[in-house]
Amino acid sequence: MGGGVVTLFLCGDVMLGRGVDQILPHPGDPELREFYVEDARSYVELAERVSGPIPAPVTPSWPWGEALRLLDGAAPDARIVNLETAITRCDAFAPGKGIHYRMHPANVPAVAVARPDVCVLANNHVLDFGRPGLEETLESLARAGLRAAGAGRTADEAYAPATVPVGDGARVLVFALGTASSGVPSSWAAASDRPGVAYVSEPSAAAADRVIQRVRRAKRPGDITVVSVHWGSNWGYRVPRHHVRFAHALIDGGVDVVHGHSSHHPRPLEVYGNRLILYGCGDFIDDYEGINGYEEYRDDLRLAYLLSVERGTGRLTGLRMTPLQARRMRLEPATVEDQTWLRATLDRISPGVHITPGRDGALELVHPAVTHGAGSDT
Repeated sequence: MGGGVVTLFLCGDVMLGRGVDQILPHPGDPELREFYVEDARSYVELAERVSGPIPAPVTPSWPWGEALRLLDGAAPDARIVNLETAITRCDAFAPGKGIHYRMHPANVPAVAVARPDVCVLANNHVLDFGRPGLEETLESLARAGLRAAGAGRTADEAYAPATVPVGDGARVLVFALGTASSGVPSSWAAASDRPGVAYVSEPSAAAADRVIQRVRRAKRPGDITVVSVHWGSNWGYRVPRHHVRFAHALIDGGVDVVHGHSSHHPRPLEVYGNRLILYGCGDFIDDYEGINGYEEYRDDLRLAYLLSVERGTGRLTGLRMTPLQARRMRLEPATVEDQTWLRATLDRISPGVHITPGRDGALELVHPAVTHGAGSDT
């Protein structure tokens, strides 16, 4: 990339546990305590019925598939993912939850292979196996040299930003929050003497002010700030008004990118104050193939977001989104028909912007604030 911009790769939920964990080289205990499913290998069987045999054990790169080629070609300055699984051998299933996600710590190479600069942990699955499971998750990531944001052994650690140097003294600061609306229990909140997540009960004006104060204390001239928020329901395109107000308040307070996730499919995006707001990036990697319901949202289609922002100002200069499809628990290129469907859907649901076909099957954002496409040579 040229000296004038910083490029960021963003995606939604990366869930390498449960069925995905079972096809990796070191599958953990497959026990589940779900209402209908008691063995994680059942999710592998469902996927194979729909898409064909999975050559388990697969290599750590298998779940990422085409996304790795995309990342190698784009060479973004920072890669940010929402890692929505505990990395633990712990058997302490969190009580009162219908779904628990875990991957075996020996399968951490399946995270590291994508070289994420920040693994966001402020979500509703990172404590599925209690605080011992969270601590093992943090230890597993640290041993692999991977940064975490949004969870920690204390509140100070959980609410602190992950810091990614991007050259010329500039940094990308990633703050992460998990909200009640996405299913994060208040009991999971980190405290001074208790591990947990960076928790927000409600995206309110007061909560936005607290985030902004943390951003202003940490931000130096030239830094790019991202606030990654796990919020909202799983399905539907409607964005609650208080989510919009919260995102706008963050931008008004000096945040450069709002990275929303939790929904199982992409939700609207917006350009506000020459900054990008992604209200929901959708799932990226999971074991959901073969699960019926909500087919109208096409949750088998995934988006890799590559955005560019101006160094020194944080202003959005481009956004490219590459459609992918999950098949056999692996990301493959989406068909032209699926690219067209995603483009039309995003164009319809996103206020004030247009989404157009780009090169190599990507989708590009058109807005007066955007001067060129992310990853372009201009």
